[in-house]
Amino acid sequence: MPSSSKTVSLVLGAGGARGLAHIGVIQWLTENGYRIRSIAGSSMGALVGGIYAADKLEAYAEWTLALERMEVLRLLDPAFGRAGLFKGERVIAQLRNLIGDADIEALPVSFTAVAMELETGREVWLREGKLFDAIRASIAIPLLLTPAELDGRMLVDGGLVNPVPIAPTLDDRNDLIVAVNPGGRYEQRAAQVTSAPIPGQNDYRQRIHAFIESLNPLKEAAVSAPGMIDVALRSMEAMENTIARLKLAAYSPDVTIEIPRNACRIHEFWRAEEMIALGREKTAKAFGANAG
Repeated sequence: MPSSSKTVSLVLGAGGARGLAHIGVIQWLTENGYRIRSIAGSSMGALVGGIYAADKLEAYAEWTLALERMEVLRLLDPAFGRAGLFKGERVIAQLRNLIGDADIEALPVSFTAVAMELETGREVWLREGKLFDAIRASIAIPLLLTPAELDGRMLVDGGLVNPVPIAPTLDDRNDLIVAVNPGGRYEQRAAQVTSAPIPGQNDYRQRIHAFIESLNPLKEAAVSAPGMIDVALRSMEAMENTIARLKLAAYSPDVTIEIPRNACRIHEFWRAEEMIALGREKTAKAFGANAG
């Protein structure tokens, strides 16, 4: 069957900044004639997938490609004394201004954002209501972002229970289920450039920058002992990767695209160009095509 006649249910997994590779995945699919008619996403997968479902991916890609390290820092809004380090309101407000908001039911592409109900630990599928309310709930990484309150429930990151949410697409009547796992196996890649100090910044911003840099889950133990946040995030990521492998084995999507878990750190949203290119490369490889 030629690709132009194939419809796709697209599953976009959790993975922080590695989820920017989802943009490249979508670009490759649409450029090669695949029609994405349904999307399910957890965490960063919900963010990118929801924006694509709203037909605004190009605007988001341009915005994220322009982000530099300091722009990322300015999007952080500390949540003093609350159940998370940052509120997440500033970045959601920016995205609402850029993309506009919409009711999920009215989107041109079927969309499901996955979150976890904090009190019960249950997986929640968000398929109606405001798009960015659902996205905010799905990206609420424990410790980093405060939980989202939605319809009387406290919701957190969907990656905790279903980092590659295939199940919401199983009833779709599409030709292919394509799943993207940003927690793929390690690959030998070029060494990352060490960040230089930020000149001209006040002490508070320097402390935020130092904290962000400390979140590297890939640092060698010999370099420095991991801190509390680092240990928590590494443990959470290991748990999510295990769950992802089990979900992929249980549901066996038609095509699985793996983004190496060491492609970038979860907070390095200024590496969009590299991650988008990687998404395109890995999609081409998964479909047996030539990257380039």
